Amino acid sequence: MYSAQGLLEFCKRANGSLEKLIEHCRCFSDDEFNRRIDGFGYSTIKHQLHHAIAAQKYWIGVLEDRMDVDDDPDDSFTIDDMEEYHNAVQRIAESFLRSASTEELTTARPMTTWGDIEKILIPAHVVIRTLTHLYHHQGQIVAMCRLMNKPVEPGLDYPIIP
Repeated sequence: MYSAQGLLEFCKRANGSLEKLIEHCRCFSDDEFNRRIDGFGYSTIKHQLHHAIAAQKYWIGVLEDRMDVDDDPDDSFTIDDMEEYHNAVQRIAESFLRSASTEELTTARPMTTWGDIEKILIPAHVVIRTLTHLYHHQGQIVAMCRLMNKPVEPGLDYPIIP
């Protein structure tokens, strides 16, 4: 069984790891932040971060019967903008979870996804999926950091100690 309080705790911990990664990415120049690296679906650190955050916003929107789709960031989008974007999306996710009941979170219901496709989904599973998605892209960003000779310090895994 999933509760809003439990999911809020999962979100807080997972997004805390992402905050640490965003902070690490401040060491990159604008050129490095925007440097294309072959072999990744999103080929820049900026686009990896933006995609991970935008996906969380999109899925919370689906849970709230909205289609929140953001365009890719333009050349002027900075690491400060990314941090603000992340904070804004976290407020959206937290607001949803604070207003959701356990029954609402654990009951499968039809939801409209991209392309006007209706799927039967359990909201708690959608929230958890956004968090696993964050870690997937964090791993790719960490690899990109290593490739640019600016490795990330250990400690971005899901924190088991508060």
